[in-house]
Amino acid sequence: MRLRLQRTLVRTATLVTAVTLPLAFVPPASAAATGLPDVLAEALSSQVKGKNVKKHLDSFQQIADANGGTRAAGTPGYDASLAYVKDKLRRAGYKVSTTDVEFPVSWEEFSPSVLQQVTPEAKTYANPADFVTVVSSSPGDVTAQVQVVDAVIPPAPSPNTSTAGCEAADFAGFVPGRIALIQRGTCPFVDKATNAKAAGAAGVIFFNEGQPGRTDPFSFDIREWRFGFPIVIASTAVGLDLADTPGTTVHLKVDAKTTVGQTKNLIADSPWGKKGEIVMAGAHLDSVTEGPGINDNGSGSAAILETALKLAHLPTKHKLRFAWWGAEELGLLGSDQYVAGLSQAERDKIRLYLNFDMVASPNDVTFLYDGDDSDAEGAGPGPAGSAEIEKLLEKFYGKRGLSFKGTDFDGRSDYGAFMAAGIPAGGIFTGAEGIKTAEEAAVFGGTADAPYDPCYHAVCDTITNINAAALDRNSKAIGYSTAFYAYDLSTIPDRDAAALAKSATAAKRAPEDAAR
Repeated sequence: MRLRLQRTLVRTATLVTAVTLPLAFVPPASAAATGLPDVLAEALSSQVKGKNVKKHLDSFQQIADANGGTRAAGTPGYDASLAYVKDKLRRAGYKVSTTDVEFPVSWEEFSPSVLQQVTPEAKTYANPADFVTVVSSSPGDVTAQVQVVDAVIPPAPSPNTSTAGCEAADFAGFVPGRIALIQRGTCPFVDKATNAKAAGAAGVIFFNEGQPGRTDPFSFDIREWRFGFPIVIASTAVGLDLADTPGTTVHLKVDAKTTVGQTKNLIADSPWGKKGEIVMAGAHLDSVTEGPGINDNGSGSAAILETALKLAHLPTKHKLRFAWWGAEELGLLGSDQYVAGLSQAERDKIRLYLNFDMVASPNDVTFLYDGDDSDAEGAGPGPAGSAEIEKLLEKFYGKRGLSFKGTDFDGRSDYGAFMAAGIPAGGIFTGAEGIKTAEEAAVFGGTADAPYDPCYHAVCDTITNINAAALDRNSKAIGYSTAFYAYDLSTIPDRDAAALAKSATAAKRAPEDAAR
C-alpha cells in the first residue's frame, strides 16, 4: 500500500513540476488559457483522501480523550492539538509560526455601574431599572459631555431603521474625549463601540430605539473587553433625555474586571511562490469545552492539514498560507486578532481567504458561501472575488454530478475579519444546529426535520459523529480549490483602494448577532 501511494505521489509530483516550472515564467492569463491550473488542481485533489484526513481526526480524538474530553482554547487538549499539527507541518517543510490570542476567562462587576446627569440638571438614573452595564465592559470612571451619534430622534417605529454608529462616517465631527450616545439597531453593538473607540470616545451609552418587543433595558455580552472605556445600555427614555439638550454632561462609572487567558493561532507558510501573492486557507482548531469537537471543527482542521501536506513539496506560483485559529468558539477571536495585527501592506498580500468550518456533518448539506448574494437574502455579496470563489467550488461539485447549495455569510465563522478588511472569501460548510428541510433531504439524502449535526457543541461530537462520505468529497474540494488558486489568481480582481473601501462597507452590513 505504501509503495503504491509513493508511486502515485511521484507521478503527481512529476506532472506538477513539469507544468509549474514553465508557469512561473508566463503571465497569469496565459496559464489560465492552457487549462493547466485545473489539471494541477485535479491531480492534487485526487491525493487528498478522506481516509487520510480521518487519521488526523483519530489523533484529535485521542488528544481529547487524554485531556478531559475537550480541545477548547486554553486547555491542554488545545495545546496538544496545536502541537500535533505543528509537528506535521514542520516535518513537511513549512515555515511554521504562532501568533498570540487573548480571550476572556471571566468578567466580574464589583459594584453597580453609575449613570448620572451632571448638567444641565443633576439627575441619577436607577440601575437596573433605567440602565445596566454591558457585560465585558472595561472599567472606567469618566465625567464628560454626551455627543449623540447619528440617531433617529424620535425613534423610528418597527421595523427599526437606525444605523447609528454602524459606519465610521457616523462619527464625523465627534469630539474626542466625549461620551458617545448611540442608538440601538441594524448592526452589532461591537461594531458601534469599535467605531466609537476609533473616534476617541471616552465611554459609550447605548440606548433602546423604542421598537415594539424590545426589552428596555436589557443585558448582553459585547464579547470584547479591550475598548478601555465604560459601556452601558439605557432605556429609550433615558437615551432621549440625554439627547434632548446639547452639551449635556454625564458621570459614567463601571467597576469591573476581565480576567484574560492566552492561546495561539498556528500559521504555516509554504516555501514556494510569490511573497506578495498569498492564497490563504483556514479552519478553527479549538472545540467547545463540552466536547472534543471532531466535526466542529476537527473536520476542517484535518482537511486543510492533509491538503497542506500533499502540497508541501509541489512548487506553486503563488505562496500558500494555512491557518489554524484559536478561540473561535469564544467569539472568532483568533482570526479577528490575527487580521487586526497585520499592517495594511500585509493584508494586501492576501489575495483571498478560504474558510472550512464543519465539513463532515452527519446529516450534511454541501453549503457553499454565497459570494455573489444570488439568493438576495441576509448579508450582501462578499468583497470582489468572493463570487469567483463560489463559482470555482460550484465547478468542482458540478463536474462530479454532486449537489450544492448557497449559504449566507452570516458572520459565524472566521471569514468575517478577512471580509471586513476587503479580502475576498469563500468556503464550504455542511451545517450545524439548523434543521434539514424536506427539499434538502430529497436532494442531499439524510433525514428531514432533523439537525444537520445533532451533536453540535455537545459531548457527543466525537469520531463517531463524522459523515465519511462528506469528509472525503469535501476534503477533495478543499484540495482542489486551494491548489487551483496556488497556480492561478487570474479570476480574482486586483484590490485597489476604492474596492477595499466598498468591500469593507458591504461586509459590515451582515445581519446582527443575538446582541443587537
